[in-house]
Amino acid sequence: MTPDDEKWMRHALTLAEKAQQQDEVPVGAVIVHENNLIGEGWNQPISSNDPTAHAEIQAIRAACLNNNNYRLPNTTLYVTLEPCLMCTGAIIHSRIARLVFAAKEPKTGAIVSGFDVLNNNRLNHHVQCEHGLLSEQSSQLLRQFFKARRQ
Repeated sequence: MTPDDEKWMRHALTLAEKAQQQDEVPVGAVIVHENNLIGEGWNQPISSNDPTAHAEIQAIRAACLNNNNYRLPNTTLYVTLEPCLMCTGAIIHSRIARLVFAAKEPKTGAIVSGFDVLNNNRLNHHVQCEHGLLSEQSSQLLRQFFKARRQ
């Protein structure tokens, strides 16, 4: 982990809270290049009627527009929940160098939980990955959200 990782993950958690305020699953993501924010997003599939509008995809789209490039080399993606298969594919295709995620996603996680996509030797791009940073805060936000939905 780098000294600024916690700062960026806290920003992603703020975006997750924004998703929650919009009745979306509370997941937030930020993309950083040389310690500068270049893209951010939060879950919006319900409000946008778009199943691909996950926080990671929103952040990747914003960063690509900001950089005027569909590739994001030498960047770090911070996300509050382990990415799914779709988002992991987008991370690989956009050439993000590093992924830091907070909480594991036991049902649909594609990094360490359900699948291990990033360690597939057939891929032409490899992403450095770290997880667990502020995982309790992220997990608590998700638990509170789903508890409220069930009531």
